[in-house]
Amino acid sequence: MLKIKDLPLSSLILCTILVVSSCKKENHFLKDEMYRKQVQEQFGKRKIEAENRKKALFSVFEKEKLSLEQREALEFLYAYMPLCDLADYDGDFFLNQVNTAFCARDYFSWGKTVPDDIFRHFVLVYRINNEYLDTARTVFFEELKDRVKNLSMYDAALEVNHWCHEKVTYKGTDMRTSAPLALVKTSWGRCGEESTFTTAALRSVGIPARQCYTPRWVHTDDNHAWVEVWVDGQWHYLGACEPESELDLAWFTAPSKRAMMVHTIVFGLYTGPEEKNLETPLYSKINLLENYAAARQVEVQVIDENNQPVEDAKVQFKVYNYAELYPIAENVTGKDGKTSIISGKGDLIIWANKGELFGYQKSDAQNETTIVQLNRKAGFRYEEDFVINVPAEQAIKEVSSEKIAINEDRLAYEDSIRNAYMNTFIKEDEAYSLAKRYNLNPEKVWKYLNLSQGNWQEISNFIIEKKDNPDLFPFLASLAIKDLRDTPAAYLSDHLQNRNIVEIKNGIPDDLIIPYILSPRINWELIKPWRSFVRQQLGTKEQETIGNKVNFIIDFIKNKIKIKNEENYYNCPITPQGVFELKIADRLSRNIFFAASCRSLGIPARIENSTGKTQYFENGQWTDVVFEPDESLTTNLPKAKLTVHNVPDNLIKPGYYTHYTLAYFKDGDFHTLDFENNPLVSKFPYTMELDEGYYRLTTGSRANDGSVFVHTEYFELKRNTTSKISIRLPKTEGKLFVKGIVDMNSIITLNNGSKATLKELSRGKGLVLCFLDIGKEPSKHILQDLPSVQQALDEWNGGILFLTPDDKAGNVFDISTFKKLPQNTNWGVDNRRELLHAATGVLQIDFNDNFPLILYLSRNGGILYSTTGYRIGTGEDVLKIIRKEAISGL
Repeated sequence: MLKIKDLPLSSLILCTILVVSSCKKENHFLKDEMYRKQVQEQFGKRKIEAENRKKALFSVFEKEKLSLEQREALEFLYAYMPLCDLADYDGDFFLNQVNTAFCARDYFSWGKTVPDDIFRHFVLVYRINNEYLDTARTVFFEELKDRVKNLSMYDAALEVNHWCHEKVTYKGTDMRTSAPLALVKTSWGRCGEESTFTTAALRSVGIPARQCYTPRWVHTDDNHAWVEVWVDGQWHYLGACEPESELDLAWFTAPSKRAMMVHTIVFGLYTGPEEKNLETPLYSKINLLENYAAARQVEVQVIDENNQPVEDAKVQFKVYNYAELYPIAENVTGKDGKTSIISGKGDLIIWANKGELFGYQKSDAQNETTIVQLNRKAGFRYEEDFVINVPAEQAIKEVSSEKIAINEDRLAYEDSIRNAYMNTFIKEDEAYSLAKRYNLNPEKVWKYLNLSQGNWQEISNFIIEKKDNPDLFPFLASLAIKDLRDTPAAYLSDHLQNRNIVEIKNGIPDDLIIPYILSPRINWELIKPWRSFVRQQLGTKEQETIGNKVNFIIDFIKNKIKIKNEENYYNCPITPQGVFELKIADRLSRNIFFAASCRSLGIPARIENSTGKTQYFENGQWTDVVFEPDESLTTNLPKAKLTVHNVPDNLIKPGYYTHYTLAYFKDGDFHTLDFENNPLVSKFPYTMELDEGYYRLTTGSRANDGSVFVHTEYFELKRNTTSKISIRLPKTEGKLFVKGIVDMNSIITLNNGSKATLKELSRGKGLVLCFLDIGKEPSKHILQDLPSVQQALDEWNGGILFLTPDDKAGNVFDISTFKKLPQNTNWGVDNRRELLHAATGVLQIDFNDNFPLILYLSRNGGILYSTTGYRIGTGEDVLKIIRKEAISGL
């Protein structure tokens, strides 16, 4: 279990004085009597629920000097915290969170201006989303208090974001959300981590903040998360770790105006004014869309085959994204069969089901009420084609060039601070020297120390400790890259035990021992040292067969672990030790506990990636685990085979989660199979083995305006048969046309000091011209997009030019970090934005620094493609245009 670290002495003394002083009057923290009674009632329920961790959690209330404010603040937190927090942290940790929040409230001038309910939900609460918790609040307070104390609340919010940018910048990572201090150690993270980090920093200085996000964009693939901050009575937004000169200004301003949903989870019983997409006894999910985009009320009525209203039907509001229909909100119908949400002015797929019956309809901005009839069931084969239209682009406000220039200078300086820290990470020659000293493979030592970033010392210590273990490097290879960046050596040592310590039965293939027995990586949970604990609690069972061991673990889980899925609402997995101690878990945490228990007893176990099924290996095969009666209907099913073909007339090779997905039918809806990183789907044709059942193929082609042409195919797979499907990308309506002309004789200054014309750089083929603001996430996306089509662009052999306006050229970045760019790539500077102004002029667009601007120019300078701002899949879009150009003879 996590134990708190002490505050620095100066802050400890300061907070003690402030908290004791503020509590002398014995004021209620929960001032409204009715609200206080509701909290205390819920607290009583959680106290009974968490009885198995009574001492760890509730002994903190026995402290003699606990004030009324402290007590009620703790009761509020305990009453509503998710299961992962009840299971994995102790009372002293939460008391420290309370004390530091009160300290910030009393230390800063704005503390007294924050209303009680805003403070309660958006300052006191220690959890932002599904991150793992640490003592960031105390550390951040110590670093920031003197920096922002004498500023206005508005300027303090901006300054905190500048501090965040000094520590962290954007880079895509996996779905596990690192703790804030782990992010500081690494110096980069994805938007969900940046926004968690920035929200934590703002709350540490008593500024109310919340992470908000669009679950999926509609005009492009992907999603995004950012921060809303409460300043002087009003909520504003900012880009996390992407400071601007003022609030309500960010690169995502334009995309957010096209959003269909923006929401946030609010911890506890919330009575704020926003529409609630979901309200439960523990939390609410509130709808913030109208802060950003033009919105509409989406009304839905569900009827049966006799046209009668259906009560308690599940209704999902879905958008097309990553080649699947993804729910951005969910509701249940009332007695009249109706429900509604506030959404944007684009198309939605309204999916409804009750039991195994389902139905769906498209809802567009002109629909008053969408009627969905439950008239479908699994088994019927058919195909459909439809178009998803998206909200139109909107104008955004301009910022003065003077403010932009001043901010860019600050960003460059902050980049230099972060880069100076990152330069303290181990160097290649140092890693080779270490490998030589211990007679280890130097390439492998450097590989893992380089990947570990700021955690390199811990990984170095682990490598040295386990230098004689033959499983050392295969074990490290079994980990996710993020594990290397935030896992202490001691945690890893708990898992890499010699084979004679972990009882491994004969007959288990060698290739399963590392990834499915010795490895601690099961799903996307934080790695903790659970192996020794589980073996101690369950016993080794060394003389038992695998079957007997598995039955023992399953019986223990069924008899001892209660499932309360809805109470772990942030979806942060509970550690195996936490599951054992609390004896309550959500289903995913239970499944992780099962796999951890099996591995601790020498049994290969996993959560299978594509289907999410929990399995163990025995007698040469993987067997699904059944914990609940209804799971027997979808586990250990007979198998069928499916062969997937690519049709010759597709302009590009279809990619899974880019152009198509497969989904299986269960509980009235289709669930996407996760084959994103599966090498099987990388080459057509391929054949996969799947459970028999009902499936849907979804294929989509996105047009330049963001709309999507979608094809769906519903079919059944029957046991012991092989079926075939073909991936045919829908044709987008409309033809290529020249949007404008750029002078191909324009002269460019390249980064190597030489000069060249656009015509020369096009190599007689054409030119992909990218105007970047390299310090911002959207520009980095194009640098990550192009490697996916590198080979095709190399075969095309035209030119690629990245241009940075000279007023943005101060941003510090290393070109070598962007790997696998096409061979004809050049970098240059656009002096005085001359070429950028020329291009935006002929396109007749209000650019307003909505970087990047991506153009495809024909060899004659015709603009055949253009896009601005945040967009996923631009590389493939450009490739489509190049191929269409070749076919059309332009």
